[in-house]
Amino acid sequence: MCWSWPALAVCAATAAATRHRTDTQATRPTRPDEAPPADPGLIPLTIAEVKRLFNAITGHAPTLELVAHWSAWRRRHQARARWFHRRARLATAYTQLS
Repeated sequence: MCWSWPALAVCAATAAATRHRTDTQATRPTRPDEAPPADPGLIPLTIAEVKRLFNAITGHAPTLELVAHWSAWRRRHQARARWFHRRARLATAYTQLS
């Protein structure tokens, strides 16, 4: 689907407005040897995610339940990846200080 600038602006505004309500990501690691949390939470809704959810509501997409489940899975995976990335950066910083 071709997206126009106004549609993209609506997606961006929606993502920005819901940022604090949709960010359930676990706390950031503070040590490079810290174990990951059992539940990394979810990253905030992104513009692309708002677009996917909008398409699920208005288009010929899979059911909203399936799309919402996939959205939560993807955002949880991204939160986990972000957590590990930050821990790796901490490890690099610690080794450079040593």
